[in-house]
Amino acid sequence: MNIKIEAKNLVKIYGENTDKALELFNQGLSRSEIIQETGLTVGVANVNFEIAEGEIFVIIGLSGSGKSTLLRCINGLLMPTSGSLFVDDKAVEKLNEEELRKLRGEKISMVFQHFALLPNRTITDNVAFGLELRGTPLEERRKRAQEALVKVGLEEWKDKLPSELSGGMKQRVGLARALVMDSDILLMDEPFGALDALIRAEMQEELISLQREIKKTVVFVTHDLDEALRLGDRIAIMRDGAIEQVGTADEILSNPANEYVEKFLQGIDVSKILDANSISKWPREVIRETEGVSVALHRMKKADTDYLFVLGARNKLVGMILREDVLKLAKDKQTSIKDIIKETDSVQSNTIMRDVYPELRNAEKDLAVLDENGRFLGVITHSILLMTLDERKGGDGIAES
Repeated sequence: MNIKIEAKNLVKIYGENTDKALELFNQGLSRSEIIQETGLTVGVANVNFEIAEGEIFVIIGLSGSGKSTLLRCINGLLMPTSGSLFVDDKAVEKLNEEELRKLRGEKISMVFQHFALLPNRTITDNVAFGLELRGTPLEERRKRAQEALVKVGLEEWKDKLPSELSGGMKQRVGLARALVMDSDILLMDEPFGALDALIRAEMQEELISLQREIKKTVVFVTHDLDEALRLGDRIAIMRDGAIEQVGTADEILSNPANEYVEKFLQGIDVSKILDANSISKWPREVIRETEGVSVALHRMKKADTDYLFVLGARNKLVGMILREDVLKLAKDKQTSIKDIIKETDSVQSNTIMRDVYPELRNAEKDLAVLDENGRFLGVITHSILLMTLDERKGGDGIAES
């Protein structure tokens, strides 16, 4: 695993003459005690983490928890009081002014909640603005800007002005403006916070889909737990400048690190967060398309089922076969199952549970779960869905995934 960003014992204290506050912090005094003693605020409190290349790492916390401070330490807008922040193994706090400009101009791009678009420039020229500051020739920067607009689905709006766009479209322009710089790292500070719920959900899905293509290292700040659990490959929960827990959505949901995290998680709607892959189970039996009628009957009997999913090379789903059709082949002394394979209902592995409900309700049998290459990952049944909901609402455990 290639580590792209790393924090080591990172402390950021706001104000001048921080030595006394740092000394008190190192003695174990709380944030509020340090404010009372010195009038200075501990923004980041001894934070440690690693972010892998190509990962979406979400930082979440209440207002004042330190998440935006931490984000600004990554690109050197804020310098740590002690400890280090590394980007590609280089300590940001040790970079000179020229190296910092290069870091922010070439390696890191930012996407903010507020769009800050230039009102008298076209969408293309807004997206190209960073390249203009970098000195990229006009023709090249417009070409790259329009390529970025294609990625975010705004190619038809390239010649419009910002006033002609909706809020969601403006946020897409902000994303395109970051993409056009072709930076390795995207820092996103509450980027969808100003959008209504429907557009926000669309932008979340847009980011997930886009990330499959661009594979950037994304550090995403939010105060919305559903958003964090939906987007993050891993999530850091912050309180009073410190990180309370880092983990995947499933790790945090199943094993909260402490009482604070447990309370933080209360009231979330798991149907908006858990995806099909996380709740699917491998069926008791499957069959290969190259296997025959006798094998099919044997496995159906063994699993006490009247159908089997049929898999091809590399576990790709071919379809399913029904017991009644297999019995007809056996009666006719046929050996191959290929002529009785039927289409079956399926969902993509990243389909959230809320969207699995209607698919399962309309499915003829259990619902197959597939990855983006059509490979079979397991099935979802009505009982699996109900059990998952019961256990995630506070039963003795959590459904295995």
